[in-house]
Amino acid sequence: MLDSSATRSKLAMATIAIIPARGGSKRVERKNIKDFCGQPIIKYSIDAAIKTGLFDEVIVSTDDSEIARTAVKFGASVPSLRSVKNSRDHSTLADMMLEEIEKLEKRNIFPEYLCLLFATTPTISAQEIASGLKLLQKTNAQSVMSVCEFTEPVGRALKIENGLVKMVNPRNKFTRTQDLETRYFDAGRFYWIKRESFKKNKSFINRGTVPFVVSRLLVQDIDTIEDWKMMEMKFKLLHKKR
Repeated sequence: MLDSSATRSKLAMATIAIIPARGGSKRVERKNIKDFCGQPIIKYSIDAAIKTGLFDEVIVSTDDSEIARTAVKFGASVPSLRSVKNSRDHSTLADMMLEEIEKLEKRNIFPEYLCLLFATTPTISAQEIASGLKLLQKTNAQSVMSVCEFTEPVGRALKIENGLVKMVNPRNKFTRTQDLETRYFDAGRFYWIKRESFKKNKSFINRGTVPFVVSRLLVQDIDTIEDWKMMEMKFKLLHKKR
C-alpha cells in the first residue's frame, strides 16, 4: 500500500477527494505527470485539494506505479492501484468512482461528500473547490459540476454535408446571436457528489445536478501538444495578473 501517512483512523464519515490519473494517455504521452511550468501537472490539483483543508484524504486513482509514487511524494495517497477493468481506454469515470467508493467502504470509510478532481487542471484553486462544496450544501443538490460558456453561439453551428455547408438548426438562420440561448459545456475541473446519491444514480450528471460556472480563461481540454501549450499560455497569463 502506498500512503502519504503511516496510519489512518477508520472514519465513519469523511470528505474525500479522488483524482483520476491513468498511465495510458495516448495523444500526450505521460500527460498526468508531464512537466507543466516546472512541476508535474498533477501536483497543482493535489496542492489545491490539500490547501482547502476540507479533505480527510486526497486519493489518486491510478493504474501506474510511477504516477502513484509522484502522487504520494506531493501529499496524496494511493491505497491500492486501480483495477485493470477500470483502466482501459473505454473505462468510464463513473466506473472508476464506484470502484474507489467500494475500496473506501471496505476500509470502513463512508464519505458523505466526494470530490472528483481532474489531474490536468493546473488553474484549479482551493477557493474554487471549496466554493463547489458550499454550492452543493446550499442547494441540497445531488451533485455540482464545473461548466463553462461556449464562446461561440452553438445555435448557429454549421455542418458540412456532401461537401456543402449547412446549418445544424436552420430555424436560427435569421436569429441574432445575442437572442440565442446561452449554452455551456463540461469544464472538466471537478464534480462534487454525495456518495449515496452517486451509488444510486451511477452518474455525475442527473436531474439533481447544479452548475458551477467558471471563466473560459481557466479552461482548456488537453488532448494534443497544441492544447498543452495553450494551457501553459493561459496559466502564465493568469499568474502574471496575480
